[in-house]
Amino acid sequence: MKPLRSALLSGVALLAPLAAQAQAVNGLYVGAGAGVNLFMDSDVSLSVPGLAPGRSNGTVEADPGFVGALSLGYGYGNGLRAELELSYRESNVDQVSGFGLPAASASSGDVRSVGFMLNALYDLDLGLPVVPYAGIGAGVVLHDYKQVRQQAIGSNVAIPGSDWVFAYQAILGAALPISEYPGLSLTAEYRFMGSLNPDLTAVAQSGPTQLRGTAETENYNHSIMLGLRYNFGVAPPPVVAPAPAAAPAPARTFLVFFDWDRADLTDRARQIIAEAAQNSTRVQTTRIEVSGHADRSGTPQYNQRLSERRAQAVAAELERRGVPRTAMVIQAFGESRPLVPTADGVREPQNRRVEIVLR
Repeated sequence: MKPLRSALLSGVALLAPLAAQAQAVNGLYVGAGAGVNLFMDSDVSLSVPGLAPGRSNGTVEADPGFVGALSLGYGYGNGLRAELELSYRESNVDQVSGFGLPAASASSGDVRSVGFMLNALYDLDLGLPVVPYAGIGAGVVLHDYKQVRQQAIGSNVAIPGSDWVFAYQAILGAALPISEYPGLSLTAEYRFMGSLNPDLTAVAQSGPTQLRGTAETENYNHSIMLGLRYNFGVAPPPVVAPAPAAAPAPARTFLVFFDWDRADLTDRARQIIAEAAQNSTRVQTTRIEVSGHADRSGTPQYNQRLSERRAQAVAAELERRGVPRTAMVIQAFGESRPLVPTADGVREPQNRRVEIVLR
């Protein structure tokens, strides 16, 4: 890995001043793309001993063809990227002209190239959904003329063979991150790729005579590609668990006890009511329940009225201590809800009470 990183770093040195402005692509990534290649018309010069004057120059024209590329790259976290690229281009020959042959001559063959490039790229963060980038590349290309031929009655010119040559390219592109798949981006690119002139084999024939020599050609390409890029350095966003609903505050209960058959407040009762009033202002309270109760020493009807008087006495004391009546729910249960269950007619001090509940 260290030799690879050293090679990639050397390829991006000239773009280093721009790094501070780039959107980070961090760590190792892979990419693949495919599209249309436009092979520019190639001027061909033959160097064939004994070839008649006027037959040394011609042009090879090709139809739009195919281009594909695979890349392995590294992002430095500051907008700079470097990558190794393997590319393939192929176009069918449309017409071979010149070489002193008639314009109606037949043409055939394919123009192919396999390239190995080292690219340096820079991503520019403009705050847009897409991230534009630019880059340059250099490397070698195996340029191959596969049975390229111009043929007329009695004479023809063939340019077979291949040659390794130095190549270079310029890249303009844009990446659209796919949010559902962290690290994955859709890419669209334009590339111009050129090379030094390849030297290929040349075979010229006129009648029974066949002459052999070399052909110097040109290699310039415009490519448009769509592809995918996956960055291994992008971690998926953390799953944020929804905040748990706040638990309701526990109810605070205060018990005010009464003497037998009485509804007036003792000193201890007033102290408890005062504590309840203070707590109602210190904690978040939405409702204050004031519930009166009685023991079973009287009739149910009498005990109901007695529990109502006790509840009203406590409510009045709460109001005197600053608790508004509108915040209270005042209710009476008589002897129906004893704190301590007893037989009918039993005097039980804990059942003679008012409950103050802060909710």
